[in-house]
Amino acid sequence: MKIRFVLFVILIVIISSKQNVVKAQDTVRRVFDIGRLDSINSEILKEKRFLQVFVPQGYKPGSTDKYDVLYVLDGGNWNTGLINKVQQFVEGEGYMPPTIIVSVLGIDRIKDFTPTHINDWKTSGGAANFLGFIKDELIPYINKTYPSNGDNALWGHSLGGLFVINSMLNEPNTFKSYIAVDPSLWWEDGYIQKLAPAKLPALAGLNITLFISGREGPAGESMKIASMDTVLNKMAPAGLTWKHINYPDETHSSVRLKSIYDGLKFSYGWHNGQIEFHPMNGIVSKDKPIKVWYFGDTAKAYYTIDGSQPTISSAKVQPEINIDNATKVTVKQFSNRSRYDKIKTGEFTLEKALSPVSKQKNMQAGGFHYAYYEGEWDSTANFKTLKPQQEGITTADFDIDKLPRKNNYALVVDGLLEAKEDGYYIFVLDADKGSKLYLNNRLLIQWEGSYSNRTYSYILPLEKGFHPFRLEYLHKNEDFKLKLSYLTPGALNAKQPIPIPADLQYSAR
Repeated sequence: MKIRFVLFVILIVIISSKQNVVKAQDTVRRVFDIGRLDSINSEILKEKRFLQVFVPQGYKPGSTDKYDVLYVLDGGNWNTGLINKVQQFVEGEGYMPPTIIVSVLGIDRIKDFTPTHINDWKTSGGAANFLGFIKDELIPYINKTYPSNGDNALWGHSLGGLFVINSMLNEPNTFKSYIAVDPSLWWEDGYIQKLAPAKLPALAGLNITLFISGREGPAGESMKIASMDTVLNKMAPAGLTWKHINYPDETHSSVRLKSIYDGLKFSYGWHNGQIEFHPMNGIVSKDKPIKVWYFGDTAKAYYTIDGSQPTISSAKVQPEINIDNATKVTVKQFSNRSRYDKIKTGEFTLEKALSPVSKQKNMQAGGFHYAYYEGEWDSTANFKTLKPQQEGITTADFDIDKLPRKNNYALVVDGLLEAKEDGYYIFVLDADKGSKLYLNNRLLIQWEGSYSNRTYSYILPLEKGFHPFRLEYLHKNEDFKLKLSYLTPGALNAKQPIPIPADLQYSAR
């Protein structure tokens, strides 16, 4: 009878999910998959257990992509439907990666989630068996059957939250993150709080996270979460990153929504956006230091300037990093999942300022020369041997959007750039794959960016005068627009790049 009831519940979930899709009116709304209904025969539990598995929408069967897995207790639409929606939102905002969600459908939650037997709860005390099922049967099955990368998180509410913390204490290596939503830590007069002191030392160095949510007020206090805080404050080892939030004006049920959002974000400790500092690379002159400006989130970001990889013992990133010699700047932003730590490096060499060249008589101000080529190109293209479909001058009213094609073309811009003063110049480029910027026949930037890493920059010292300039813009993706700007010595501190004025662009006429 229990199995029939579970199947009935699953059927209702599937039907309601389809109805929700039909009702959707927003044409840009992401439709949530109903997942795959699956099952596993457990030798440990001596029963068949059902589950729903949701793979990321971007996954294509046969690809080599692998994903983290979130295991949801008390599965079904009540919890997993909500988690699916919130996870998609958190992922879309850049706070976590695409994730497989495994909805573990229940049969007897009192038996499965409680660590000890209490006479008033007849079936209680089966948590050890249920944890064995998850660890030794379910996770291996998911890893074998679905594109899992082996990094797992466990989510549970109420008695499920009790099970989450009990699992962390007894089998801490099973999951990277533990999310306990309003956990029933009142169980057997604080059983978990009494167990924790003996178990917590074994978590040292494992680099796992624990997120606990609760509620303000008498109802929240009755869950006895505060006593767990006391234990964690005294005994949580290095390697356990934990957080407890009490939400005001929430019920035991409604607290799930905020807990899912905050718990998932905390599990990763990501900070939205990429590591961003400018200039990214360049040349430093002797006895003329420069500043590298950091524009990213400084939380958990550390740096080195000696070529070594930063650790949490390295210097913490500041808005400005001073450089006065040949240097490799390396910035690393740490997350709560080392797999997703971010790192970026900039190379700065020690050289003299670039010398100008003589301006030929036929070179006139008012714009660089440009040549337009149609076709698909890569960084190996030699445009000197090709005939352009169109040529002209990049005058003040030149508009790249008025070229014949929107993509699959190349634009080669060259001429002389006039530097009005000695000193450091920073060139800033947004472009497309394989695009190159040269000055004095020296490659400064080869653009290999992405949607989240569009802007490249380079600093170098120039002597006053004329410098050969060349830009090869290879345009394939309509979204990656060309944008070239620079900072002159007198405007460096403003940090506001401007387009190169047309009257400083010279070309043969």
